[in-house]
Amino acid sequence: MLRFKSMKQLNFSNDYILENERVLLRPLRPEDFENLKEFAINEPDLWEYSLLPADGLENMKIYLDAAFADKKKETAYPFIVFDKKTNRFVGSTRFYDYQKKHNTIQLGYTWYGKEAQGTGLNKNCKLLLLEFAFEELELDRVEFRADNKNERSIAAMKSIGCTVEGVLRSNFISRAGRRDSIVLSILRSEWIESVKSRLSETLR
Repeated sequence: MLRFKSMKQLNFSNDYILENERVLLRPLRPEDFENLKEFAINEPDLWEYSLLPADGLENMKIYLDAAFADKKKETAYPFIVFDKKTNRFVGSTRFYDYQKKHNTIQLGYTWYGKEAQGTGLNKNCKLLLLEFAFEELELDRVEFRADNKNERSIAAMKSIGCTVEGVLRSNFISRAGRRDSIVLSILRSEWIESVKSRLSETLR
């Protein structure tokens, strides 16, 4: 008889708050359109590689509505990102493709305004999100994907300890045409053994 360990599950009705001295992540809400619309208007190039661009007010509304629809289906949990250093909302990120049966999740749809990029904020966010995924939810795997041309995003994922698994060729349609997607991941054993300590060290 097969025995499966009991697994904690993501509760979509919970208001999860993740924070440290630098950043706070809280559940994304419909009223956050007001907090994020400036990026849709003033920084349209943030979504150059996005499969669901949020440039322009109408696209931002579509982007948020899609996030809330996936949360209602209990496959995604979106957050808004608040930078404590500048005292303002600077972007969004989310867990998605939640697989209860397989105890896995994907982490993505991450973007920050230009002023928050390259400041260490992303690594703070990833530390909080990965701690939550591996230590609170006890997930076995967190997966990341990106357009294979998005060198900045790929470098950021590698810098937090992700392992490159390969490239899915021509698996999505983007504004620029067919997209190749790079797949990266972190396993819970890797997080415990080395990734967490290395990532934490970069924040000191």
